[in-house]
Amino acid sequence: MRVHVDAWDPSYGRSFEADAGGGTGPAATSSAPVDAGVERPTGAWAPLTPSGGVRSPRTVLLVDGVRRIDARVWVEDDEGVARPGVCASYAAGAVRCDLAGGAAELALSAVTHGLFAPGPSVAPLRAHDRAVYAPHRVVGDDPSQVDAELQRRLYELEVQVSQRVRAEAGSTDDLLVVDGPLRGRTGMPRTLGYAKTHHKQYLDPELTRVVTALAPGQRTPLFLLGGQWHRYSWYLRLPAGATATTAPTRPAAIGSPWSGIVRLECPADWSLPDAVGWADLSAVTLPRFASTPYKDPRAPQNLVPIAGLERRLRGLLGDPRLLLRGLRTAAARTVA
Repeated sequence: MRVHVDAWDPSYGRSFEADAGGGTGPAATSSAPVDAGVERPTGAWAPLTPSGGVRSPRTVLLVDGVRRIDARVWVEDDEGVARPGVCASYAAGAVRCDLAGGAAELALSAVTHGLFAPGPSVAPLRAHDRAVYAPHRVVGDDPSQVDAELQRRLYELEVQVSQRVRAEAGSTDDLLVVDGPLRGRTGMPRTLGYAKTHHKQYLDPELTRVVTALAPGQRTPLFLLGGQWHRYSWYLRLPAGATATTAPTRPAAIGSPWSGIVRLECPADWSLPDAVGWADLSAVTLPRFASTPYKDPRAPQNLVPIAGLERRLRGLLGDPRLLLRGLRTAAARTVA
């Protein structure tokens, strides 16, 4: 009998949602068409280690976003029907990592506030001069749509930040990694999507065994994902706090089969050799950013620069106590 403790803090859920058949992969099977034979035949799938000639870029740019619900609200219409909503603050930013200089800095950030609720249109709520909650009407009375609309607006802000930081980059020797899928950002050069949690099963059980056999720093062959848009994708195992110079070995106590596994993607309109090159580059670059469990509850997938970016962005959201007090004052004026 073997027991694996998920490395992630339980408050963050699981790093992947296990199936009912032994935890060999995510629970939900994706309906997206998959071609797993684009880099090598499926019968020849095996963990891949980049050659020693693959060099990391000079600069790595990482984009992520954060959100916070500042207040639960009720929006009442003229007939006296009240519907639940939220006032939320959300932000997106980019951190620039100079690998040659060994330094990281905040490259760009954007903060905004919104009131998300179904029902009638309402005026913006001004908590204070720098925090105005713009109204966003949610269609339907399902409370889950409120959260979905907030998440959609955060994703749009992340896309805007990604486009700005890519346009302002002064070098071609860089890599931009965005949190989550590339949707809306497939036209940007030298950009990869980064998924640190797994909700969908894309590969059949035989190929999934290759994923769980990865050693730190190794990747799977590329596979082509279809659906609403096409992209190349691959899995990579990060080390648990080790550095990029660590030789690929699989320790006996690596944890659960999916411990440290992340999925990356790039546009399908890249040539296959280019996509393979960027997959190898990700395997020699991203492991150096892997976090450690005693520092990060989502280690090693929540990369160290991303964790720092999240802390900085949360600070930019504003003091939640002052915002709540301002929202209560502004809401009182609407019923006075």
